[in-house]
Amino acid sequence: MTDTIFALSSGRLPAAIAVIRISGALAHAAAERMAGNLPEPRTAGVRELRHPATGEMLDEALVLRFDRPASATGENIVEFQCHGGRAIVDAVLAALVSIDGLRQAEPGEFTRRAFENGRIDLTEAEGLADLIEAETESQRKAALALAEGGLKRQIAQWREKLVTLSAQAERAIDYDEDGEGIDPALLQDSGALADELRDWLSRPRIEPLKDGILVVVAGPPNAGKSSLINAIAGEDRAIVTDIPGTTRDHIEVPLSLGGVPIRLTDTAGLRSTDDRIEAIGVARAGRLIDSADVLVWLGNSSESPRHSRLISVQAKADLGNVDPGSRSLPVSSLTGEGMLQLLVEIERQARCVLPADDALALNRRQAAHLEEAARALEGAAESVDLVFAAENLRVARVAFDRLTGRAGVEDVLDALFGRFCLGK
Repeated sequence: MTDTIFALSSGRLPAAIAVIRISGALAHAAAERMAGNLPEPRTAGVRELRHPATGEMLDEALVLRFDRPASATGENIVEFQCHGGRAIVDAVLAALVSIDGLRQAEPGEFTRRAFENGRIDLTEAEGLADLIEAETESQRKAALALAEGGLKRQIAQWREKLVTLSAQAERAIDYDEDGEGIDPALLQDSGALADELRDWLSRPRIEPLKDGILVVVAGPPNAGKSSLINAIAGEDRAIVTDIPGTTRDHIEVPLSLGGVPIRLTDTAGLRSTDDRIEAIGVARAGRLIDSADVLVWLGNSSESPRHSRLISVQAKADLGNVDPGSRSLPVSSLTGEGMLQLLVEIERQARCVLPADDALALNRRQAAHLEEAARALEGAAESVDLVFAAENLRVARVAFDRLTGRAGVEDVLDALFGRFCLGK
């Protein structure tokens, strides 16, 4: 029998309210030992919580009961909404420990049970993990779309089409006694589904949204890069001097611009140098420029690297050295001139890398399995033998099963649910 587990499921103590969750076959019986008769399912009731051995009153709490399978975990659940003092919570948890058959939950164990009991699939679990970790509005929206089953529903539609194709192929194998070959419609429909998956694979991924858009500030020495970084960050994050080569390694500042996560990165000034340490910094700056999602260039615009999302800046505009004929944006880190326009442009360029707010975005694992399914469907569309077509369609079904967690995902489960906090 699966253990009955419990944990504090709310935030850091002390707090106004603390939620303690119990899940498993003994959840109702254990809660009754502490709270007496439980309220009706999905109905809250105020109860005195007492120690099951001594009868000592621990707290007066709001008690909620959920019956399996219509609960978050698919098991019987009881929640105690107690006062959020440390002593009260410790006393209630200690009382639960004293009940035979109950144990403290592991991190993510409630959500893992929801997955194992079919309440959510793996894509929804990944969305929940991302939702808990979300720090910006864009991250929250993307995570919520996954957690609410958006990708799960899309995969269900694809799989329904795939099962129909597989049934057609298997039926044709059974009845193809005259060797008439493959129905062209089967090949065409397999190719059409592959094209649909390819369209999804070409969309922006979730990683830049989760990890942050890499915005690299680059240019020659003494161009004002570090001053600009400090002005945007609102604090001295980079050392600023008039000595060329002061910045020898990159400095990264995490920011949120309009809900978009940004990794604003200062780099060493680009120049030839005999200083071995500075040369390493210049080489790193070059690699960062190549990998930048957005490049902010401080220097002569004619010398800027080629980049698809380039923002050319005329720094130190307060010194009066602005070229009125230049398309570069005049900015002064000292007076603030042009700073707002620069931030608006950085946010605009950064959003080009991100999925739209209302779009579902794939992570690396999901994209890898979708790629596997697309390749198999393309193989089916190009097959000249029914058996080969049917086998490719089977491979595509297995890829979908791995995508949703139906099969072959044991190696990712521990890592995924380990991201959850205790009590989730």
